[in-house]
Amino acid sequence: MKHIDTLISRYPVLESCRDDITKAYEIMEEAYASDHKLLIAGNGGSAADSEHIAGELMKRFKTPRPVPTDFVDKLKSIDPILGESLSKNLERGLMAIPLVAHEALTTAYINDVDGLGVFAQQLYGFGRPGDVFLGISTSGNSKNVMSATVVARALGIKVIGLTGAKGGELAKVADVCIRVPEDETYMIQELHLPVYHCLCLMLEDRFFGTEQ
Repeated sequence: MKHIDTLISRYPVLESCRDDITKAYEIMEEAYASDHKLLIAGNGGSAADSEHIAGELMKRFKTPRPVPTDFVDKLKSIDPILGESLSKNLERGLMAIPLVAHEALTTAYINDVDGLGVFAQQLYGFGRPGDVFLGISTSGNSKNVMSATVVARALGIKVIGLTGAKGGELAKVADVCIRVPEDETYMIQELHLPVYHCLCLMLEDRFFGTEQ
């Protein structure tokens, strides 16, 4: 719990979110331990947060993540020169897909079908039972995020919400919703960043920490 304690010591206002942050971490830990993945979506600043989270999970955040020895051997056996370089530079990742990052797919779907179903379509294509969907919405009422939660639940994908104090519709359907105690959009977003950094740090320690 050291990372949550550090988070709350720096942002005491987040004490009210302690239990939900813990539950969200446990859901993601279970998914990754079972070789599943995280799918993330949001709009505007929350879209940027979606990509930020994926970046922290798919490569080193703080802890080195060297590739396993057996994979090093495979790389070198295929190409001794490139394999040597890759074996030193590749980092293990925790699979995270930001549903805001596929411009050709998303713009085609928006143009041809429906703007509010754009995240739902991607979740239906990428998602598998056992995965986790993280929906980020400061209001908790973003319609395209809510549409994705319907698909997620139909597929057997757990839903984590990251919202402001009110939680909105997302809090009603999520398996857990982290509702940071602010109501202004920019203030909510200012607290979302340390929350998801904490989650990423905990996951990195769990899967790539020195004890591993």
